[in-house]
Amino acid sequence: MSLAVLVGGFFGDEGKGKIAAYLSLKDDMSIGVRTGAINAGHTVVFNGSKYKLRIIPSAFVNRRSRLLIAAGALFSLDVLKKELEATQAYGRVGVDYKSGIITEEHQKRARMDEHLMKRVGSTGTGVGAAMVERVLRTLKLARDYDELKELLTDVAAEVNNALDRGENVLIEATQGCYLSLYHGTYPFVTSRDVTASAACSEVGVGPKRVDEVIVVFKSYVTRVGGGPLEGELPEEEAARRGWLEVATVTGRKRRSAPFNYELARRAVMLNGATQVALTKLDVLFPECRGTRRYDELSSAAKKFIDDIEAAVGAPVTLIGTGEDVMDIVDRRGEL
Repeated sequence: MSLAVLVGGFFGDEGKGKIAAYLSLKDDMSIGVRTGAINAGHTVVFNGSKYKLRIIPSAFVNRRSRLLIAAGALFSLDVLKKELEATQAYGRVGVDYKSGIITEEHQKRARMDEHLMKRVGSTGTGVGAAMVERVLRTLKLARDYDELKELLTDVAAEVNNALDRGENVLIEATQGCYLSLYHGTYPFVTSRDVTASAACSEVGVGPKRVDEVIVVFKSYVTRVGGGPLEGELPEEEAARRGWLEVATVTGRKRRSAPFNYELARRAVMLNGATQVALTKLDVLFPECRGTRRYDELSSAAKKFIDDIEAAVGAPVTLIGTGEDVMDIVDRRGEL
């Protein structure tokens, strides 16, 4: 059927978890694959419960979905264990043999790095230290840990075989386009590329297999840690507008700014996006909260969506109007 790649369009925190969870249910994804590392959290609100995930794919809400952790991913055993328990996804999770393992020593080293912690704004989760070891070919992989033996699999083979059978697969990328090591606001970036191409590489699928690239934008821009943020609002103003948020992994306050059309346009270009998902429309337009039909959106909200489409050259097909996974206006059928 199809392979969709879901990526963040700004600095992370765009709501990828919500969109991934919705797609897993609506499109009945056979497989959901998580790329990246545990320095990025994806939040899912489903059936009255809130889940904050750092490595388990957000597709866990679909009990029929196989949940895979890509070869390029980095995670710690304790985070995986906690999320298996929280999501009750036992028996559905597969970990690639070659995915990398973060240890307490990596975390300790990260927290002692003054440059990363104070200037760049690292999460201190040990991802960068583990990535250094991976490049040096000294990092231990999932295949080296007996406690992972029952979860080990060949993710690239599973994904490509599923596509050959005509099944739906979703690749869930991490963080946001402008935290990319290559395309972001260097040096205030993460330790890997996080664009759609990189996500496919981490999983082990070629670009010709991709059918849709969905870039996710929030209705305003937020970022955690250092680095430029055009149009940044004072904390008091952000709070007044309802834009003051707390990061999933670190608990730090997110800086905020109005929607940036130029950054959005470039993110669509860098990722080769075919669709746009827009989240938290209800924060800008409270009258739209909980709406699931496009014709019920306010005229001001529709104009905002039209302006985004005109600026980026891609259709806004999925619109988040509330916290729950199913609070979505899905325009894919009409567009």
